[in-house]
Amino acid sequence: MASSAPQGDSDDDMDGFMEKFKEQKYKNAFNESNWEEEFDKVPMFMKTAPEEIDSKSNPDLACLQSLIHDDARSPEEHATSLKDEGNEYFKEKNYKKAILSYTAGLKKNCADQDINTVLLTNRAAAHFRIGNMRSALNDATSAKKINPNHLKALIRGAQCCMELRSFAEAIQWCDAGLEVHPTDKNLQQIRTAADKQKRAIERDARKAKVTGKKDQSKKEDLLNAIKERGIKLLQGAKRPKHDSDEARGPTGAMAELSLDGLSSQEATGVQVSLDEKGILHWPVLFLYPEHQQSDFISTFCENSCFLDHLAVMFGEELPPWDSDHKYLLQSLELFFEDREKQTLYQVDPEMSLLRALQHKRCFVKVGTPSFIVLVKGSSFCKQFLTGQTVKRL
Repeated sequence: MASSAPQGDSDDDMDGFMEKFKEQKYKNAFNESNWEEEFDKVPMFMKTAPEEIDSKSNPDLACLQSLIHDDARSPEEHATSLKDEGNEYFKEKNYKKAILSYTAGLKKNCADQDINTVLLTNRAAAHFRIGNMRSALNDATSAKKINPNHLKALIRGAQCCMELRSFAEAIQWCDAGLEVHPTDKNLQQIRTAADKQKRAIERDARKAKVTGKKDQSKKEDLLNAIKERGIKLLQGAKRPKHDSDEARGPTGAMAELSLDGLSSQEATGVQVSLDEKGILHWPVLFLYPEHQQSDFISTFCENSCFLDHLAVMFGEELPPWDSDHKYLLQSLELFFEDREKQTLYQVDPEMSLLRALQHKRCFVKVGTPSFIVLVKGSSFCKQFLTGQTVKRL
Protein backbone atom coordinates (compact mmCIF):
# COMPACT_ATOMS: atom_id res chain seq x y z
CA MET A 1 0.00 0.00 0.00
CA ALA A 2 1.44 3.42 -1.03
CA SER A 3 2.10 5.93 1.71
CA SER A 4 0.30 9.28 1.57
CA ALA A 5 1.93 12.71 2.12
CA PRO A 6 1.61 14.23 5.58
CA GLN A 7 -1.40 16.54 6.08
CA GLY A 8 0.83 19.50 6.85
CA ASP A 9 2.61 19.31 3.50
CA SER A 10 -0.66 19.48 1.52
CA ASP A 11 -1.81 22.47 3.51
CA ASP A 12 1.43 24.23 2.80
CA ASP A 13 1.05 23.54 -0.95
CA MET A 14 -2.51 24.95 -0.95
CA ASP A 15 -1.39 28.05 0.91
CA GLY A 16 1.38 28.58 -1.59
CA PHE A 17 -1.03 28.18 -4.51
CA MET A 18 -3.43 30.73 -3.04
CA GLU A 19 -0.66 33.24 -2.44
CA LYS A 20 0.49 32.82 -6.03
CA PHE A 21 -3.12 33.19 -7.27
CA LYS A 22 -3.40 36.51 -5.49
CA GLU A 23 -0.26 37.82 -7.15
CA GLN A 24 -0.94 36.59 -10.70
CA LYS A 25 -4.15 37.15 -12.67
CA TYR A 26 -5.86 34.39 -14.63
CA LYS A 27 -4.48 34.62 -18.15
CA ASN A 28 -7.77 33.71 -19.93
CA ALA A 29 -10.01 35.95 -17.85
CA PHE A 30 -12.12 38.76 -19.46
CA ASN A 31 -10.47 42.15 -19.37
CA GLU A 32 -12.35 44.83 -17.45
CA SER A 33 -12.22 47.21 -20.41
CA ASN A 34 -13.50 44.80 -23.07
CA TRP A 35 -15.56 42.22 -21.22
CA GLU A 36 -18.72 43.17 -23.11
CA GLU A 37 -16.96 42.65 -26.43
CA GLU A 38 -15.64 39.28 -25.28
CA PHE A 39 -19.02 38.29 -23.94
CA ASP A 40 -20.57 39.01 -27.36
CA LYS A 41 -18.29 36.35 -28.87
CA VAL A 42 -20.00 33.65 -26.83
CA PRO A 43 -22.87 32.19 -28.98
CA MET A 44 -25.26 32.05 -26.05
CA PHE A 45 -24.84 35.77 -25.31
CA MET A 46 -24.45 37.19 -28.83
CA LYS A 47 -26.70 40.16 -29.56
CA THR A 48 -26.31 39.84 -33.33
CA ALA A 49 -24.89 37.09 -35.52
CA PRO A 50 -21.73 37.95 -37.51
CA GLU A 51 -21.98 38.36 -41.27
CA GLU A 52 -19.37 35.66 -41.93
CA ILE A 53 -18.91 32.56 -39.76
CA ASP A 54 -15.65 30.59 -39.94
CA SER A 55 -13.77 28.25 -37.64
CA LYS A 56 -10.92 30.70 -37.03
CA SER A 57 -12.79 33.85 -35.99
CA ASN A 58 -15.86 32.14 -34.47
CA PRO A 59 -15.02 28.51 -33.68
CA ASP A 60 -17.88 28.06 -31.21
CA LEU A 61 -20.47 29.50 -33.57
CA ALA A 62 -19.05 27.52 -36.48
CA CYS A 63 -19.42 24.40 -34.41
CA LEU A 64 -23.05 25.17 -33.66
CA GLN A 65 -23.70 25.93 -37.30
CA SER A 66 -22.19 22.63 -38.31
CA LEU A 67 -24.63 20.95 -35.97
CA ILE A 68 -27.50 22.74 -37.69
CA HIS A 69 -26.31 21.66 -41.12
CA ASP A 70 -25.23 18.21 -40.10
CA ASP A 71 -26.18 15.88 -42.95
CA ALA A 72 -26.66 13.06 -40.51
CA ARG A 73 -29.78 14.69 -39.12
CA SER A 74 -33.27 14.24 -40.55
CA PRO A 75 -34.86 16.80 -42.95
CA GLU A 76 -37.32 17.70 -40.19
CA GLU A 77 -34.48 18.49 -37.78
CA HIS A 78 -32.68 20.53 -40.42
CA ALA A 79 -35.83 22.46 -41.30
CA THR A 80 -36.60 23.16 -37.64
CA SER A 81 -33.06 24.40 -36.98
CA LEU A 82 -33.17 26.66 -40.04
CA LYS A 83 -36.57 27.94 -38.97
CA ASP A 84 -35.13 28.85 -35.57
CA GLU A 85 -32.14 30.46 -37.26
CA GLY A 86 -34.47 32.53 -39.45
CA ASN A 87 -36.50 33.55 -36.41
CA GLU A 88 -33.35 34.88 -34.74
CA TYR A 89 -32.50 36.92 -37.83
CA PHE A 90 -36.10 38.16 -37.92
CA LYS A 91 -35.86 39.34 -34.29
CA GLU A 92 -32.71 41.23 -35.25
CA LYS A 93 -34.67 42.80 -38.16
CA ASN A 94 -32.25 41.21 -40.59
CA TYR A 95 -35.11 40.18 -42.84
CA LYS A 96 -33.04 39.30 -45.91
CA LYS A 97 -31.02 36.75 -43.96
CA ALA A 98 -34.19 35.47 -42.36
CA ILE A 99 -35.60 34.85 -45.84
CA LEU A 100 -32.45 32.91 -46.79
CA SER A 101 -32.77 30.72 -43.68
CA TYR A 102 -36.47 30.03 -44.23
CA THR A 103 -35.78 29.25 -47.89
CA ALA A 104 -33.01 26.83 -46.94
CA GLY A 105 -35.42 25.17 -44.53
CA LEU A 106 -38.04 24.73 -47.24
CA LYS A 107 -35.44 23.18 -49.55
CA LYS A 108 -35.00 20.35 -47.05
CA ASN A 109 -38.39 19.03 -48.26
CA CYS A 110 -39.30 17.68 -44.87
CA ALA A 111 -42.43 15.57 -44.53
CA ASP A 112 -43.78 17.60 -41.61
CA GLN A 113 -46.27 19.96 -43.27
CA ASP A 114 -46.69 21.96 -40.08
CA ILE A 115 -43.02 22.95 -40.25
CA ASN A 116 -43.36 23.84 -43.94
CA THR A 117 -46.42 25.95 -43.20
CA VAL A 118 -44.56 27.90 -40.52
CA LEU A 119 -41.52 28.36 -42.78
CA LEU A 120 -43.74 29.77 -45.56
CA THR A 121 -45.70 32.00 -43.19
CA ASN A 122 -42.54 33.32 -41.55
CA ARG A 123 -40.92 33.96 -44.92
CA ALA A 124 -44.06 35.81 -45.97
CA ALA A 125 -43.69 37.99 -42.86
CA ALA A 126 -40.05 38.74 -43.74
CA HIS A 127 -40.95 39.61 -47.33
CA PHE A 128 -43.76 41.81 -46.02
CA ARG A 129 -41.35 43.75 -43.79
CA ILE A 130 -39.08 44.69 -46.70
CA GLY A 131 -41.96 45.55 -49.04
CA ASN A 132 -41.97 42.46 -51.27
CA MET A 133 -45.75 42.26 -51.16
CA ARG A 134 -46.21 39.99 -54.14
CA SER A 135 -43.66 37.47 -52.81
CA ALA A 136 -45.25 37.68 -49.36
CA LEU A 137 -48.68 36.99 -50.86
CA ASN A 138 -47.31 34.02 -52.82
CA ASP A 139 -45.88 32.50 -49.62
CA ALA A 140 -49.09 33.11 -47.68
CA THR A 141 -51.03 31.44 -50.51
CA SER A 142 -48.72 28.43 -50.47
CA ALA A 143 -49.07 28.14 -46.68
CA LYS A 144 -52.86 28.35 -47.01
CA LYS A 145 -52.84 25.51 -49.53
CA ILE A 146 -51.03 23.30 -47.01
CA ASN A 147 -53.19 24.38 -44.08
CA PRO A 148 -56.32 26.38 -45.03
CA ASN A 149 -56.98 27.16 -41.36
CA HIS A 150 -53.54 28.57 -40.46
CA LEU A 151 -54.37 31.87 -38.81
CA LYS A 152 -51.07 33.69 -39.45
CA ALA A 153 -51.12 32.73 -43.12
CA LEU A 154 -54.67 34.02 -43.46
CA ILE A 155 -53.84 37.31 -41.74
CA ARG A 156 -50.68 37.80 -43.77
CA GLY A 157 -52.48 37.10 -47.05
CA ALA A 158 -55.18 39.65 -46.19
CA GLN A 159 -52.55 42.24 -45.21
CA CYS A 160 -50.67 41.74 -48.47
CA CYS A 161 -53.86 42.23 -50.48
CA MET A 162 -54.52 45.47 -48.60
CA GLU A 163 -51.04 46.77 -49.44
CA LEU A 164 -51.54 45.75 -53.07
CA ARG A 165 -54.91 47.56 -53.04
CA SER A 166 -56.69 44.33 -53.99
CA PHE A 167 -59.50 44.99 -51.55
CA ALA A 168 -61.96 42.44 -52.92
CA GLU A 169 -59.31 39.73 -52.59
CA ALA A 170 -58.50 40.92 -49.06
CA ILE A 171 -62.15 40.45 -48.14
CA GLN A 172 -62.01 36.90 -49.51
CA TRP A 173 -58.99 36.11 -47.32
CA CYS A 174 -60.73 37.56 -44.28
CA ASP A 175 -63.96 35.69 -44.94
CA ALA A 176 -62.05 32.41 -45.30
CA GLY A 177 -60.28 33.11 -42.02
CA LEU A 178 -63.36 34.19 -40.10
CA GLU A 179 -65.11 30.96 -40.96
CA VAL A 180 -62.64 29.10 -38.73
CA HIS A 181 -61.52 32.00 -36.51
CA PRO A 182 -64.74 34.02 -36.14
CA THR A 183 -63.51 36.06 -33.15
CA ASP A 184 -60.09 37.07 -34.49
CA LYS A 185 -59.83 40.85 -34.19
CA ASN A 186 -57.09 41.22 -36.81
CA LEU A 187 -59.20 39.61 -39.51
CA GLN A 188 -62.25 41.59 -38.43
CA GLN A 189 -60.36 44.90 -38.61
CA ILE A 190 -58.77 44.12 -41.96
CA ARG A 191 -62.12 43.11 -43.43
CA THR A 192 -63.76 46.32 -42.23
CA ALA A 193 -60.97 48.43 -43.74
CA ALA A 194 -61.00 46.44 -47.01
CA ASP A 195 -64.77 46.77 -47.36
CA LYS A 196 -64.57 50.53 -46.77
CA GLN A 197 -61.84 50.95 -49.40
CA LYS A 198 -63.67 48.73 -51.88
CA ARG A 199 -66.90 50.72 -51.50
CA ALA A 200 -64.98 54.00 -51.93
CA ILE A 201 -63.39 52.78 -55.16
CA GLU A 202 -66.71 51.58 -56.53
CA ARG A 203 -68.33 54.92 -55.61
CA ASP A 204 -65.53 56.88 -57.32
CA ALA A 205 -65.82 54.65 -60.39
CA ARG A 206 -69.56 55.32 -60.62
CA LYS A 207 -68.99 59.07 -60.27
CA ALA A 208 -66.25 59.00 -62.89
CA LYS A 209 -68.51 57.09 -65.26
CA VAL A 210 -71.34 59.60 -64.83
CA THR A 211 -68.93 62.52 -65.19
CA GLY A 212 -67.34 60.91 -68.22
CA LYS A 213 -70.71 60.52 -69.90
CA LYS A 214 -71.55 64.17 -69.19
CA ASP A 215 -68.19 65.34 -70.49
CA GLN A 216 -68.51 63.20 -73.60
CA SER A 217 -72.00 64.56 -74.21
CA LYS A 218 -70.72 68.14 -73.88
CA LYS A 219 -67.85 67.42 -76.27
CA GLU A 220 -70.23 65.90 -78.81
CA ASP A 221 -72.54 68.92 -78.54
CA LEU A 222 -69.54 71.19 -79.04
CA LEU A 223 -68.35 69.35 -82.12
CA ASN A 224 -71.85 69.27 -83.57
CA ALA A 225 -72.14 73.04 -83.08
CA ILE A 226 -68.84 73.56 -84.92
CA LYS A 227 -69.90 71.21 -87.72
CA GLU A 228 -73.27 72.89 -88.11
CA ARG A 229 -71.53 76.24 -88.63
CA GLY A 230 -69.18 74.80 -91.24
CA ILE A 231 -66.07 75.80 -89.29
CA LYS A 232 -62.96 73.85 -90.29
CA LEU A 233 -60.48 72.62 -87.66
CA LEU A 234 -56.91 71.73 -88.48
CA GLN A 235 -56.03 68.39 -86.89
CA GLY A 236 -52.28 68.03 -86.55
CA ALA A 237 -50.54 68.86 -89.82
CA LYS A 238 -53.49 67.81 -91.96
CA ARG A 239 -55.83 70.25 -93.71
CA PRO A 240 -59.16 69.35 -95.30
CA LYS A 241 -58.84 69.26 -99.09
CA HIS A 242 -60.44 72.44 -100.33
CA ASP A 243 -61.61 71.10 -103.69
CA SER A 244 -63.63 68.24 -102.22
CA ASP A 245 -64.81 70.48 -99.37
CA GLU A 246 -66.39 72.93 -101.77
CA ALA A 247 -68.04 70.07 -103.63
CA ARG A 248 -69.38 68.28 -100.58
CA GLY A 249 -70.36 71.36 -98.57
CA PRO A 250 -69.88 72.04 -94.83
CA THR A 251 -71.25 68.70 -93.67
CA GLY A 252 -68.87 66.70 -95.86
CA ALA A 253 -65.91 68.86 -94.88
CA MET A 254 -66.59 68.27 -91.20
CA ALA A 255 -66.95 64.50 -91.42
CA GLU A 256 -63.43 63.91 -90.10
CA LEU A 257 -63.63 66.42 -87.28
CA SER A 258 -62.63 65.18 -83.86
CA LEU A 259 -61.62 66.59 -80.50
CA ASP A 260 -57.98 66.50 -81.63
CA GLY A 261 -58.61 69.79 -83.37
CA LEU A 262 -59.57 71.45 -80.08
CA SER A 263 -56.23 71.07 -78.32
CA SER A 264 -55.73 74.74 -77.40
CA GLN A 265 -56.46 74.02 -73.75
CA GLU A 266 -53.04 72.40 -73.29
CA ALA A 267 -51.25 75.47 -74.67
CA THR A 268 -53.45 78.32 -73.45
CA GLY A 269 -55.50 76.89 -70.60
CA VAL A 270 -58.79 77.56 -72.39
CA GLN A 271 -60.81 75.94 -75.15
CA VAL A 272 -63.74 76.85 -77.34
CA SER A 273 -66.93 76.41 -75.35
CA LEU A 274 -70.65 76.21 -75.98
CA ASP A 275 -72.84 78.19 -73.56
CA GLU A 276 -76.37 77.38 -72.43
CA LYS A 277 -77.83 79.42 -75.29
CA GLY A 278 -75.90 77.42 -77.89
CA ILE A 279 -73.40 80.22 -78.63
CA LEU A 280 -69.71 79.44 -79.21
CA HIS A 281 -66.98 81.33 -77.38
CA TRP A 282 -63.49 81.00 -78.90
CA PRO A 283 -59.97 81.71 -77.66
CA VAL A 284 -58.59 84.12 -80.28
CA LEU A 285 -55.04 85.30 -80.98
CA PHE A 286 -54.16 88.71 -82.47
CA LEU A 287 -50.65 88.85 -83.96
CA TYR A 288 -48.56 92.01 -84.50
CA PRO A 289 -45.60 90.82 -86.63
CA GLU A 290 -44.06 94.28 -86.85
CA HIS A 291 -43.30 94.24 -83.14
CA GLN A 292 -43.39 90.45 -82.56
CA GLN A 293 -46.19 90.97 -80.07
CA SER A 294 -49.59 89.37 -79.58
CA ASP A 295 -52.85 89.67 -77.68
CA PHE A 296 -54.87 86.72 -76.46
CA ILE A 297 -58.65 86.90 -76.06
CA SER A 298 -59.74 83.96 -73.92
CA THR A 299 -63.49 84.18 -74.70
CA PHE A 300 -64.37 85.85 -77.99
CA CYS A 301 -68.11 85.43 -78.58
CA GLU A 302 -68.79 84.26 -82.12
CA ASN A 303 -71.45 86.97 -82.59
CA SER A 304 -69.12 89.80 -81.52
CA CYS A 305 -67.30 91.79 -84.17
CA PHE A 306 -63.54 92.35 -84.21
CA LEU A 307 -63.99 96.06 -83.69
CA ASP A 308 -65.43 95.42 -80.23
CA HIS A 309 -62.13 93.98 -79.02
CA LEU A 310 -59.82 96.21 -81.05
CA ALA A 311 -61.54 99.26 -79.56
CA VAL A 312 -60.61 98.07 -76.09
CA MET A 313 -57.01 97.25 -76.97
CA PHE A 314 -56.36 100.37 -79.09
CA GLY A 315 -58.80 102.85 -77.64
CA GLU A 316 -57.82 105.63 -75.26
CA GLU A 317 -54.50 104.06 -74.26
CA LEU A 318 -52.14 102.53 -76.83
CA PRO A 319 -49.97 99.51 -75.97
CA PRO A 320 -46.51 100.32 -74.55
CA TRP A 321 -44.69 98.57 -77.41
CA ASP A 322 -46.24 101.05 -79.93
CA SER A 323 -43.61 103.74 -79.37
CA ASP A 324 -44.53 105.53 -82.61
CA HIS A 325 -48.26 105.58 -81.75
CA LYS A 326 -49.19 104.17 -85.15
CA TYR A 327 -51.70 101.58 -83.98
CA LEU A 328 -54.73 103.81 -84.06
CA LEU A 329 -58.10 102.10 -84.32
CA GLN A 330 -58.98 103.68 -87.67
CA SER A 331 -55.59 102.68 -89.16
CA LEU A 332 -55.71 98.95 -88.38
CA GLU A 333 -56.13 96.23 -90.99
CA LEU A 334 -57.02 92.67 -90.11
CA PHE A 335 -56.10 89.46 -91.99
CA PHE A 336 -56.20 85.70 -91.63
CA GLU A 337 -53.71 83.54 -93.49
CA ASP A 338 -54.31 80.58 -95.79
CA ARG A 339 -50.86 79.02 -95.82
CA GLU A 340 -51.81 76.31 -98.27
CA LYS A 341 -52.63 78.85 -100.97
CA GLN A 342 -50.17 81.46 -99.61
CA THR A 343 -53.00 83.94 -99.49
CA LEU A 344 -54.03 86.60 -96.98
CA TYR A 345 -57.73 87.34 -96.57
CA GLN A 346 -58.54 90.81 -95.30
CA VAL A 347 -61.29 90.90 -92.71
CA ASP A 348 -63.61 93.85 -92.16
CA PRO A 349 -63.25 94.86 -88.47
CA GLU A 350 -67.02 95.23 -88.26
CA MET A 351 -67.46 91.62 -89.34
CA SER A 352 -68.44 89.04 -86.70
CA LEU A 353 -66.00 86.32 -85.70
CA LEU A 354 -68.48 83.66 -86.84
CA ARG A 355 -68.69 85.05 -90.35
CA ALA A 356 -64.89 85.08 -90.68
CA LEU A 357 -64.57 81.52 -89.37
CA GLN A 358 -67.21 80.30 -91.82
CA HIS A 359 -65.16 81.42 -94.83
CA LYS A 360 -64.26 78.43 -96.99
CA ARG A 361 -60.50 79.19 -96.71
CA CYS A 362 -60.41 79.90 -92.97
CA PHE A 363 -58.93 77.02 -90.96
CA VAL A 364 -58.71 77.02 -87.17
CA LYS A 365 -55.38 75.66 -86.01
CA VAL A 366 -55.01 74.06 -82.55
CA GLY A 367 -58.51 75.21 -81.65
CA THR A 368 -57.47 78.90 -81.64
CA PRO A 369 -58.33 81.25 -84.52
CA SER A 370 -55.50 83.71 -85.21
CA PHE A 371 -55.53 87.04 -87.05
CA ILE A 372 -52.75 89.34 -88.22
CA VAL A 373 -53.02 93.06 -87.40
CA LEU A 374 -51.13 95.64 -89.50
CA VAL A 375 -51.07 99.43 -89.75
CA LYS A 376 -52.53 100.49 -93.10
CA GLY A 377 -50.02 102.22 -95.37
CA SER A 378 -47.04 101.76 -93.02
CA SER A 379 -43.67 100.77 -94.48
CA PHE A 380 -43.79 97.45 -92.63
CA CYS A 381 -47.28 96.74 -93.94
CA LYS A 382 -46.17 97.38 -97.54
CA GLN A 383 -43.11 95.18 -97.11
CA PHE A 384 -45.11 92.43 -95.38
CA LEU A 385 -47.70 92.32 -98.16
CA THR A 386 -45.12 92.34 -100.94
CA GLY A 387 -45.39 89.10 -102.90
CA GLN A 388 -48.52 88.08 -101.04
CA THR A 389 -51.87 87.44 -102.62
CA VAL A 390 -54.43 89.49 -100.71
CA LYS A 391 -58.16 89.01 -101.02
CA ARG A 392 -61.04 90.70 -99.24
CA LEU A 393 -63.79 88.75 -97.62
